Amino acid sequence: MLVIAIEAVLVAAALVAFWYVLFSRYNRRRGSLVLQWVEAACSTRGRLVESRWLSASRLQAHFSFASHWFENARITIKLLPRHIPLQWLICSWRRQREVLTFEADLDDSPAFHLEISRHRWLTQKPKEINSPERNWTISRPGPVVLTTRTEWAHELTPVVNTLMTSRGHNLLSVRFRPDSPNIAATIALDA
Repeated sequence: MLVIAIEAVLVAAALVAFWYVLFSRYNRRRGSLVLQWVEAACSTRGRLVESRWLSASRLQAHFSFASHWFENARITIKLLPRHIPLQWLICSWRRQREVLTFEADLDDSPAFHLEISRHRWLTQKPKEINSPERNWTISRPGPVVLTTRTEWAHELTPVVNTLMTSRGHNLLSVRFRPDSPNIAATIALDA
């Protein structure tokens, strides 16, 4: 009986170790592929300086751009923690996404703090909304801006207008601030 228990523990440990190695390698390949995409996108404007793995599911890379673009630019690629089965299941259950975050300093740091997040809520499934049995009136409101300022700074208007009118970009969040990094933008990898 003891021998069977020991064998079961050894088999379980071997399976967990195999899982860890397999999905750590998968994340490394996926991170390298995403890094290649970013390099190709920046090929004429900047170059990859260095990259390093912060963990088995997080890769950080530093980029150098031509002057008057960005300084101290870096991207962080956050992948799902597939190498740890329980964490991976929790992330999948919470529907967390793999994301890429770009952070950099601007030539002229902004004098304001601005954080833009993109959130959408839907109270029912689209199938139920489109049901002919329900007489729904659906309206699509424009952007809603919540602010803690009593006065809207004039330099914010062009920034917000540019971000709101740019089509084809699926930014999850954008942040501007006077201290380093001046800009941070997060996008889902599946976008």
